[in-house]
Amino acid sequence: MDAPWFGFVLSVFASWRLAHLLAHEDGPWDLLARLRTALGDGALGRLMDCFYCVSLWVAAPFGLLVGRTAQECALAWLALSGAACLLERMGHAPLTIQRLPTEGEHHELLRRETDGTEEQYADEFER
Repeated sequence: MDAPWFGFVLSVFASWRLAHLLAHEDGPWDLLARLRTALGDGALGRLMDCFYCVSLWVAAPFGLLVGRTAQECALAWLALSGAACLLERMGHAPLTIQRLPTEGEHHELLRRETDGTEEQYADEFER
């Protein structure tokens, strides 16, 4: 591989593929599904369910392969994980960000008090 960009592009696709396999697929002979079940709801189990978390750790060794200096390795690690995350987002519906209610607005899911004054807010909201 004479061109450094070629190694980077290959590492992006390999990082995405491995992270997707670990986070979303059952794997051959259901090995990964059994591993996720064995890990349960603990920290490692939740880590295996999060593509973005898995992509960070999967991209680390590829970052070491792509970078020539310690600084390049660190930057390549984050860039590879970020590129894998972008590839993952491309296959899903667009992310929509909704505006939060401003001060003074009352939202049925965002209550300020829980001491029985909810009915007061509900009455004010309906007026």
